[in-house]
Amino acid sequence: MNSFTPHTRDLFQVLLGYGKLILMIIPLSLATATDLNASSEEDVKTVSALDTKYQAAVKSNDAATMDQILADNFVLVTGRGKVSSKADLIESARKKEVTYERQDEEPGTQKVRVWGDTAVVTALLWIKGVQGGKSIDYKLWFSDTYVRTPTGWRYVFGQASLPLPKTESN
Repeated sequence: MNSFTPHTRDLFQVLLGYGKLILMIIPLSLATATDLNASSEEDVKTVSALDTKYQAAVKSNDAATMDQILADNFVLVTGRGKVSSKADLIESARKKEVTYERQDEEPGTQKVRVWGDTAVVTALLWIKGVQGGKSIDYKLWFSDTYVRTPTGWRYVFGQASLPLPKTESN
């Protein structure tokens, strides 16, 4: 014996329909979220490799590679407040103002964070070489900001700390 009214049966039918719809939407939503995570993970790998490539280009004074990676409106601010443009860094590399023995991220310190079309790389950098006839040897922290453009990721802004105090581990 069925005690449901026709109205109640109709309501159950509607709810059942919505339930089926929800069950269809959930896997689609999870697939979309997975794709977003995969894209973000791929962006992390891409920007990580690009920043490592940039550091290697600086080390070898490779102005052409630096030119490809740096955005035209690039700005670098050092811990001492010096502001440099893309043109400044390219010119310095061409003149070989610094001869690097080291210009390397310390292993395990690089962290890449991606927010949509913006990524920030932080790492501890060891710089060792000769600048202006004087030996340099120090470590500093940096943050490099990259932006996705129609032609790929470009390095748009860098900020470097003051050289860290020497310690027994430096």
